[in-house]
Formats: sequence, structure tokens, C-alpha cells
Amino acid sequence: MPELPPGVRLERLRADHAEAVLAFEVENRAYFAGRIADRGDDYFAEFGERHQALVDDQETGSLHFHVLVEDDGSVIGRVNLVDVADGSAELGYRLAERVTGRGLATAAVLEVCALAAREYGLTELRAGTSLENKSSQRVLERTGFVVTGESTFNGRPNLRYTRRLVDRAV
Repeated sequence: MPELPPGVRLERLRADHAEAVLAFEVENRAYFAGRIADRGDDYFAEFGERHQALVDDQETGSLHFHVLVEDDGSVIGRVNLVDVADGSAELGYRLAERVTGRGLATAAVLEVCALAAREYGLTELRAGTSLENKSSQRVLERTGFVVTGESTFNGRPNLRYTRRLVDRAV
């Protein structure tokens, strides 16, 4: 099983991550917008309030947000579980452009799958990716997700994936 490299750790999102998460989002905004819908200017203008709301909402158990943090405190990725209900959740992730292509997404997704089963009591995860995003498709396939259909998100055709957590070692 791929592991996070030395000097990188997965942490549950906290209030004190705000500055580093904002820097990550700003630094990678153009890169992300080339792959998924841009968050829009309001996201950045209201970032502090939005960040605190996400931290607070984690207490309800309806979402679980995580960041990949380097030893210097910089955030280089996010792996989130949203729409948590009835033992399942929707997985989403994004990595800084400067760290792509190194297996980091695969390792982080596997770690969150393990947390989802062990800590959050989930039995199934869902995910989606655009048809053009071949690297994200490879991450999902390498981490045990299987294609379950197609959908449309923000006007783009997407592949839908599912991974059962109880049927396999996480």
C-alpha cells in the first residue's frame, strides 16, 4: 500500500489551518480551474468564514475534511468526505500542482479510506471525475474504486465511482 512520504502528514481540518489552506487554494486556483469548475471570487473573499463553518460542521458528522501538510506547515492537498449519511460519503480530493505525479493522491486517498472505515464507521465511498481527468481516474482505480455509471456535473460529463469499504482491506 502506498504511504505518504516522509515530511507529509494527513490532518483533520482545524481552524488554525485557515491561512495555509487559503494559500494553497490561491496558489493553485488556475491549475484547479483547468480541471474542475472554479470556486469563484466569493469563495476567496469569504474564505475565513467558510473555513470556520467547515470546521464547525465536522462536529455534526456530516462531513470530514482533511489536509495534507508538509513539515513547514504548508498545505499541499485536501481530501474530503461530504454528504455523509447512511454509512456512505462522497470523496473529493485535490493536490497542489507542484506535487502531482508522485503517488501522493493515491496514498492520501487510501489513508482517508482507512479512516472512513475505522474512525467514521463508513462502509461505502462514492466519487466522480470528469471524463478528461485521466489522472484522477487512475487514482480512483488504483485505490479500489470501480466505475458505476456516468453523470453530469457543472455541464461536464463525469464518471461515477464507488468503493465498498467492508469487502476489502482498507
